[in-house]
Amino acid sequence: MRVISGEFKGRLLAVTRGRLIRPTSDRVREAIFDILGPAWTFRRVLDLFAGTGSLGIEALSRGAEEAVFVEQGKGALTVLKGNLKALGLKSRSWVLPLTAKRGIAVLTERGEVFDLIFMDPPYGKDAVGKTLEEITRVGILASTGVIAAEHASRDRILPPLGLALSQQRRYGDTTVSFFHKVSPSP
Repeated sequence: MRVISGEFKGRLLAVTRGRLIRPTSDRVREAIFDILGPAWTFRRVLDLFAGTGSLGIEALSRGAEEAVFVEQGKGALTVLKGNLKALGLKSRSWVLPLTAKRGIAVLTERGEVFDLIFMDPPYGKDAVGKTLEEITRVGILASTGVIAAEHASRDRILPPLGLALSQQRRYGDTTVSFFHKVSPSP
């Protein structure tokens, strides 16, 4: 696995062994950032279910000012922290060794808001739907922010009230759904 573009283009990222972590492929990651577009101004990025951190690291490489990584798996945390250290990104990132739900709660308590939120939870557990609801409920997505959610293609993801599905792309067994905030109807 490598960084696709930006400051760290071509640099290799360590990955975990085993079947518990399913890193976002280079092809899917490149497609996500192509959809977000070159004009996208990254400021603050949240990478939920971060695994080895490839999505957040790609955002940092492409100019994001800061990224927060939320991951609970011990093996993935070790690899994630190693990747950040190897690329010299410790000063532009922080890692919360928590579940996504607890990480969102901690970030909400701190008043954090993000321009871009990635989520790539384990497939088949309805984690995307539940996490979208939680993000919407607590308000950690900026008014012009975007959520990119990776999930199994067989899963149908319905946006909760306050979010709209703006795009959806399928890559074999993987689908990436993009959501943005919508104003409530009067």
